[in-house]
Amino acid sequence: MTSVRIDKWLWAARFFKTRAQASKACDLGRIHSNDVQAKPAREVRVGDMLQVKNEGGEFRVEVLELSQMRGPAAVAQALYRETEASKEARLKAAAERKAMQEFAPLPERRPTKRDRRRIIQFRGM
Repeated sequence: MTSVRIDKWLWAARFFKTRAQASKACDLGRIHSNDVQAKPAREVRVGDMLQVKNEGGEFRVEVLELSQMRGPAAVAQALYRETEASKEARLKAAAERKAMQEFAPLPERRPTKRDRRRIIQFRGM
C-alpha cells in the first residue's frame, strides 16, 4: 500500500471519531496536506506533512505509516509524529484558555434549544 485517502487516514489515526467528521473537516478547509488545502479523496503518502485543526487544537504532523483500519490508540499514535513547534503551540494555547477561564463570567442559566442551535451554527459544526 503506497497511499490512502486522507479522510480514512485521519479517522484511523484518531484525529476524528468518524470518517464523516474527517471528510467534513476537509470540506471546511481545516486539513492541509503539504501546505495545500486537502479534499477528502486526496491521497496521503509516508513523509507527507499534515496540518489538522480539530477540537483538540491545531496539529502539525508527519505521516510515518499508512492505515485504513482504526485500531487501538497506541497503534494510531504510531502512524504519525507531531512536530515540536506544534506541541509547544498547543500547550501554550491550553494554558491561555485555562488562565482566561478565571476571568470568564459564569452563565446565568443553561442554554436553551435556540441558544444551542446558534452555538452550533457559530462553531461551524
